[in-house]
Amino acid sequence: MKYKKNSIYDFSTSTSRENTNAEKYALREKLFGTNDVLPVWVADMDIDTPDFVLEAVKKRLEHPVMGYEEMPKSAFEAQCEWMKKMHGIEFEVNDMFYSHSVVASMSVAIEAFSEVGDKIIVQTPVYPPFFHSVLDHGRELLKNPLRQREDGRYTFDIEDLKSKIDAKTKLLLLCSPHNPVGRVWRREELEEILELCLAHNIVVFSDEIHSDLVYAPNVHIPFASLSDKARDITITAIGVGKTFNMAGFAISSVAVPNYELRERFLKVYNRVHFAQGNVLSHAAFEAAYKDGKVWLEELKVHLFKNFFLLKELSDKYPHLIKITPIEGTYLAWLDCRGMGFRDKELREFFIYEAGLGLSAGISFGREGSGFMRLNFAVSSAKMLQIVEKLEKALQEKRGIF
Repeated sequence: MKYKKNSIYDFSTSTSRENTNAEKYALREKLFGTNDVLPVWVADMDIDTPDFVLEAVKKRLEHPVMGYEEMPKSAFEAQCEWMKKMHGIEFEVNDMFYSHSVVASMSVAIEAFSEVGDKIIVQTPVYPPFFHSVLDHGRELLKNPLRQREDGRYTFDIEDLKSKIDAKTKLLLLCSPHNPVGRVWRREELEEILELCLAHNIVVFSDEIHSDLVYAPNVHIPFASLSDKARDITITAIGVGKTFNMAGFAISSVAVPNYELRERFLKVYNRVHFAQGNVLSHAAFEAAYKDGKVWLEELKVHLFKNFFLLKELSDKYPHLIKITPIEGTYLAWLDCRGMGFRDKELREFFIYEAGLGLSAGISFGREGSGFMRLNFAVSSAKMLQIVEKLEKALQEKRGIF
């Protein structure tokens, strides 16, 4: 990463990840049938991990012993302070647990708060592990599809949810901010969900891994912050992986403030034996929360500029692509239904005509049919490549559509 003369972070270029084990590059042949695509699917950034994180890792390497290590209390203290200042919620260190991923934390919650055959609410289209985690544990999916408004934004379908909840409904998996539709839920929307969950004794697992990636004037509202009652039914999954491009450190955390829920969660957590992660991830995690505020603010300005380039492109071809308004995340939800393609044909258009490897919308549930998800967390230089490739493909096919 380079710096401009006025000390503002520079995201114009980034280090190449070609010929590394980076998942989005290494799996191109397997997923897209060719290596000749620019990958914009998996949700990590093609942006250098911040220098202050890497410096903390280098400093830890000065000590030559890499044995077992407990998650430092100071690391959780740094995270709790971040959550208080950035999101207005106070967690105690004793509420916090290490996890190597949000999906792992979700699996623990499913086992801890439901039995085989119980129903678990997922709100589609949604990140695919929400489906897989439920089904892999022998639970029943209770699908509560989001409702798309005329302006393209999505909202909860509360009436649909009311009609489906029954005595076997034990857990709701909330994606907040939402992946892939980019919503940052308003307080009044979350309060409607809370009211239903309280009335039916439903525990909420709130995946808030994208909570730092919210664009003004939108504000992330942690579900547990809605009220004391909300705090008592919520398991909150948070971390540095998305915010600071640190997924490779395999470290996140989960907050469980309520004592009874914490004991039930711990019973499964300890049985799985999560341990405490690795020594380098601890140092990286703490440094990110202590030193990352300015970097994050500059990153969000850069990301929104990238999104705006996509928006400009879609505005040129509104009969072919509509871009869903974004409030959070770095994942663009492209409505490509105007092209008239089936899902397989749509995917092949992006691969073979545009040379881009996106996530197929259908993988997020049948409500994603006709959509594609594009990760715009890339350097300015790479974003220009993405836009140019897509526009060229659209121009060449203009007479066919």
